[in-house]
Amino acid sequence: MKSLLKIAFVLGIVASVSSCKNDKNPNYQYMPNMYESVAYETNSESDAFNSPTGLKGKVGQLPPDGSIKRGFVPYGVPNTTEGYNFSKTITTSPLDSTAVDMKKAEELYGIYCAICHGTAGDGKGKLVKQEKFLGVPSYKERQVTIGSIFHVQTYGLNSMGSYSNQLSQKERWMIAAYVLELKSKL
Repeated sequence: MKSLLKIAFVLGIVASVSSCKNDKNPNYQYMPNMYESVAYETNSESDAFNSPTGLKGKVGQLPPDGSIKRGFVPYGVPNTTEGYNFSKTITTSPLDSTAVDMKKAEELYGIYCAICHGTAGDGKGKLVKQEKFLGVPSYKERQVTIGSIFHVQTYGLNSMGSYSNQLSQKERWMIAAYVLELKSKL
């Protein structure tokens, strides 16, 4: 009799638990967004990402105002003719003499500059010899300082583009020192 009572009790519990489960009408979930997130199209113009300034879908991609990337030191000379003329007055590098690795600077010059300016700085690089670019001057003919070389590498000048994305500031200062060394040999 006792075992029959135990079996009936267990069957009653199983029946009551199974009656609570209903796939068509599930129970309430606590914090449903943790389990089923709201789907957003990757490149859509959703109202959730719009800004008051009218940038549709771009707010999450913009850095905060006044922020700079880690390790970046701003170059305070503007990209203007006056800025270039001012850069000619800069005659010293912010790097100390022990930080300038001329061997590394020569390698970087060979990678980025020699294709147009030539390995000796005479303006007869491979692209000039193939007449892809014309009018690349020799460093001997130019009145350049370490500041003006760095300025041109940072912003570009005439046909030469900017190398600020390819080279760090330290590398650009090292190349500028190497260019002055090449100029002294010409």
